[in-house]
Amino acid sequence: METLDLKVLDLAREMLGLTLLIAGPLLLVGLVVGVAVSVFQALTSVQDQTLSVVPKMLAVALVGLLLLAPALALLRDFCARVIAELHTFGLS
Repeated sequence: METLDLKVLDLAREMLGLTLLIAGPLLLVGLVVGVAVSVFQALTSVQDQTLSVVPKMLAVALVGLLLLAPALALLRDFCARVIAELHTFGLS
């Protein structure tokens, strides 16, 4: 029973790490672009809401498209490992 608990914990830990690996670059790009736009708005006294939202959306969408294939490959490999381990959990 303990090995089953350890396998579940290992899968959960791997899942959380994979989530951070996939979402991290998107969140980081959103943060960097948001700070850059905020500094630009503070320097130029332009307080337009569109200027603060649109660049972040475009940057995150572009990075998301660029990283889509590697992210899907990571998810495919993780799902294959989970499906291969289903017999361990008594679900096959």
